[in-house]
Amino acid sequence: MEGALVAAGVLLAATVFGLVRRHRDGRLRAVREVEDAVPERLGPEELGVGLGERATLVQFSTAFCAPCRTTRRVLEDVAGMVEGVAHVEIDAEARLDLVRRLNVVRTPTVLVLDTAGRVVRRASGAPRKADVIAALGAAID
Repeated sequence: MEGALVAAGVLLAATVFGLVRRHRDGRLRAVREVEDAVPERLGPEELGVGLGERATLVQFSTAFCAPCRTTRRVLEDVAGMVEGVAHVEIDAEARLDLVRRLNVVRTPTVLVLDTAGRVVRRASGAPRKADVIAALGAAID
């Protein structure tokens, strides 16, 4: 009987974890700024290319990541639709310095940068196209 209770507890915990992750996956959330902290900024030196005129969509990917391909298509579509928006894909395995600095724990991770290169939105997981377009509003304003 005790084994059944342990198994039920494990299943319940796994279900709750799965539901929370499903709810948060791909959501572009605002990056909170601590009062005395300088907001994280990325420039052409870190990205390897110039920033977009209005905003930049940065995607951290890995070779074995299936959702990264979907995310790439979504971000390329949005960058093509909105003038002045650039899409940059970074191989997380090749840029471990940035991965550590930006606390990227899974791929795909998407960052929305404003014109100055400040991170204004962030998502872990594959975001929806409508959410990316809405997040650009915060970066472009």
